[in-house]
Amino acid sequence: MYTVAVTRDFIANHFLIGGDWGNENFPHAHHYVAEVSIESEQLDKHGYLVDIVEIEAALDKVVGYFRDSLLNDKAEFAGLNPSIEHFSRIIHEKIIALISPPGSGTLTIKLWENATCWAAYRKPF
Repeated sequence: MYTVAVTRDFIANHFLIGGDWGNENFPHAHHYVAEVSIESEQLDKHGYLVDIVEIEAALDKVVGYFRDSLLNDKAEFAGLNPSIEHFSRIIHEKIIALISPPGSGTLTIKLWENATCWAAYRKPF
């Protein structure tokens, strides 16, 4: 199995809803790190799983959309608690729509909200 991965960091704001999480219920920023990891047994005709430049462009576009925003105001989070679990899935959906991996495999988004806490969303393509 081949794996290729790209990371980007960015700052975004959110506040948690639906429970009493103290200061987390008020708008605050996180320095997120998003990692796109793609796994497959197949490579394209150039010997790439997915061209890293294509992954970087997709991730830059997605991160640019969320950078310096209040996640709660984004349509993707309507009716959702803006947890890193939901956020990792939303990033996954946006990335897979922008890249063209060959054959079948898995795409994983691992999203850190600080140096020690992360969530991931993994789905086959």
